[in-house]
Formats: sequence, structure tokens, C-alpha cells
Amino acid sequence: MTSFTLGTAAGDWTAGTLHLGNLLSGFIFLALFLLPGLGFWKFGLNPIIAFWFSYVMTRPLGASFADWIGKPASHNGLGFGTGHLTVLLTAVILVLVGYLFFSRSDVERPALAAE
Repeated sequence: MTSFTLGTAAGDWTAGTLHLGNLLSGFIFLALFLLPGLGFWKFGLNPIIAFWFSYVMTRPLGASFADWIGKPASHNGLGFGTGHLTVLLTAVILVLVGYLFFSRSDVERPALAAE
């Protein structure tokens, strides 16, 4: 609960207090989310540190883009509305989970035993 709260607060802080706006905040947190992957790939950053840093960045990343999409144009958003956005994202998640459930494309096939 704390990570969600602090992550949302970080997105609100950069967007509001620092006056960067939700869209720019989203791109800043996107860069911070991708940075550990680059560090792991090119510079041998510890994979546990890379994972957890990126994981923590998902909170303000999601909050910033969700606020940008949901907020009205008078607040530099797209004006989609939080209710509509909730329904849309819930539908997207259900479709993706349903696809994986029925296709089983994420299930590894057992290797054949060598004889």
C-alpha cells in the first residue's frame, strides 16, 4: 500500500508541485523505468537492483499517464474521464488475461526426455 501511495504522490509532485504536467512527468518516469534495463544490458547492473528500481518506477509512471488521459483539458489532460478510463483499462486487462488463459501461449512446453 505504501509503494502505491508514494508512487502516486511522486507523480503528483512532479506534475503539480514542479509544474511539469502529467505528460512530461510520465515520460520522465518512463525514462527512469527503462534506465535500469539499460544499466543491466550495457553495464552489468545487478539484476535485483535493476528489477526493483524499475518495479518502483511503475507506480508514478502509471499514475502520471493515467492522470494525463483522465484529467480534463483545462488541467492539460485528454479529458477522457476517470470512470471511462477505469472501464477501458479493466476491459483491456480482461481481454489480455483472457487471451493468455485460452491460448496458453505463456505456458512452457515440457522438454522431451533424451533417450
